[in-house]
Amino acid sequence: MSTQTHKTMSVVPAKSIKERALHALLFELVGVALFAPALAWVLGQSLGKMGAMTVMISTVAMLWNMLFNAGFDRLRGRLGFAMGLKTRALHAAAFETGLILAVVPLAAWWLSVSLWQAFVLDIGLLLVFLPYTLLFNLAYDKVRERVVARHCPGMG
Repeated sequence: MSTQTHKTMSVVPAKSIKERALHALLFELVGVALFAPALAWVLGQSLGKMGAMTVMISTVAMLWNMLFNAGFDRLRGRLGFAMGLKTRALHAAAFETGLILAVVPLAAWWLSVSLWQAFVLDIGLLLVFLPYTLLFNLAYDKVRERVVARHCPGMG
């Protein structure tokens, strides 16, 4: 890690719960705005139907994220394990498995398709959302750095 990166990380204050909620909401709103029209076009569905589906999936994902991570943190507190690479990989796999179990039946029902078709759609969405997640969070962090530097001059 470069000195500049380390300096930035140690100087920028931690996110409050309000900011975390704002971050999650912005992530989902931008994702819906970007991907609902593309999904409607690719799947030959109406924008309204695909917009509603992406909002439902986003809502499920946010709720699952809060529930899963609260449970995971409780388990970690009880068992006291470290968050190494193996644990992070298991955490990610367990989170995605739970999300698939929730989202695939919802998408199958909403789109009147088979569970297999909904599963393939979900995998496609996951592959699209991975780069979106990376780019959104990089942009968010850059904007946040500037806002913090402007409002807290001694911290930037």
